[in-house]
Amino acid sequence: MQKLGKEPLLDLGLRLGEASGAVLALSVLKAAVDCHSGMATFEEAGVSGG
Repeated sequence: MQKLGKEPLLDLGLRLGEASGAVLALSVLKAAVDCHSGMATFEEAGVSGG
């Protein structure tokens, strides 16, 4: 990540080198996408903009 100039999504202090952090990060990202995809629009929820 340092070579890319990026901060890790999760920093759990893992040193296994077997991409275990990536597997955990994918679960977090999937949950975020599921949450976002399942949200109702203002119209669907019956919320007025006024």
